[in-house]
Amino acid sequence: MSNNQDAIRDARTLGMPKMLLLGLQHMFAMFGATILVPILVNSQTNAAGESIGMPLSIQTTLFFAGIGTLFFHVCAKMKVPAFLGSSFAFLGGFAAMGAMNEGIYASMSQAEKLQYACGGIVVAGLLYLVLALLVKVVGVHKVMRFLPPVVTGPIIICIGLNLAPSAVSNASTCWWLALLAMAIIIVCNIWGKGMVKIIPILLGVVGAYVVAILTRQVDFSGVSSAAWVGFQPFITDFGGSVAKFDLSAILVMAPIAIASMMEHIGDMSAISATVGANFLEDPGLHRTLIGDGIATSLAGMFGGPANTTYGENTGVLVLSRVYDPRVIRLAAIYALVLSFSPKFAALIGALPSAIIGGVSFILYGMISAIGVRNVVENQVDFTNSRNLIIAAVILVCGLGFSSGLTFQVGGASITLTGLAIAAIAGIALNAILPGNDYEFGKDDGHNSGNLGKY
Repeated sequence: MSNNQDAIRDARTLGMPKMLLLGLQHMFAMFGATILVPILVNSQTNAAGESIGMPLSIQTTLFFAGIGTLFFHVCAKMKVPAFLGSSFAFLGGFAAMGAMNEGIYASMSQAEKLQYACGGIVVAGLLYLVLALLVKVVGVHKVMRFLPPVVTGPIIICIGLNLAPSAVSNASTCWWLALLAMAIIIVCNIWGKGMVKIIPILLGVVGAYVVAILTRQVDFSGVSSAAWVGFQPFITDFGGSVAKFDLSAILVMAPIAIASMMEHIGDMSAISATVGANFLEDPGLHRTLIGDGIATSLAGMFGGPANTTYGENTGVLVLSRVYDPRVIRLAAIYALVLSFSPKFAALIGALPSAIIGGVSFILYGMISAIGVRNVVENQVDFTNSRNLIIAAVILVCGLGFSSGLTFQVGGASITLTGLAIAAIAGIALNAILPGNDYEFGKDDGHNSGNLGKY
């Protein structure tokens, strides 16, 4: 905590110009990953290379990243310097929804499937409220006993591995451009300094995009016809609410909230350690969960992706040592302003799929790597048969049920994706099998970042 002695907790002391620049830095830190989610959802393909993408809007994504962040700050008593951006955890759910061809989804357009996927996101956000209530009533330690790393880690691993074929399919449209994007990201992340190290994804996308433009591989026809200023699609195309609800879609999307809630808890712990304040206690984990959950449900209701707290912005906190939440709120306002430009959205939408594939190679792999890190940092003992069985069943379910599992209940057709089956199986086995000795928050002194100990 020695670095906190010269930390700045009130950015107003720096003057308004510097404060505005600091907010812009946070906006750029979240920008690359946040806008990449709708780009990836639009460009998803199945193993045969057929498009299963859904028209998730960049404008809507930016709008609800801004609104969600501001709402989160209200719920967290304006104390937590966290930004809410698009969650990559739900990419697998979008892919599963895009590929759904059973029951009512057999004759649906991809735009209609998106509406039901958004309905699932609304329910996923409400699950945050359930966890928040449990945390408030019985305490975080008792709740987390049912969601240990031996469950959440393998689920996160499955999310990344399920997306791998889409990355290969997009990259194969132009391998050299995909490899260029990958190379820029790797160089910036490993050898970059300062801000370059914080935004390698953004630099990889922009650098490869510039090369693609110079080699005439970009179609700008949609950009020239787009207006400079305009409303988001949920206003112009739908006139309000976008989300539709169906049990199959809910069972596809909602279980993913298990992984994103664990990500939230990890980020809150990381921000607390960075700033030198226990945000799990004040304003309280239940408040931050409520803020994140309602922001996610609100985004889903109007056609946006699920929100999540962003590690990129925690990295900026470490870099700048400016811990004032006001700076984060400025970044949210910047995102809101950009969301009102269709031309900007069209410019981003013209990104070649090969670049998306190159970026996805790293991002999808990183999702799985985060799951591995979750298991390693919490020292899950795989010499213990109980843990080995739980992880094995989750991995087989998550990867083996590639087409999901469809069954009839009361005349209605319900489809569970592999990820949903994996989540249900993992939680059930963890609750049933004897020997659960996981303790949330216990630390052995070797790794203060651990969320628990086996």
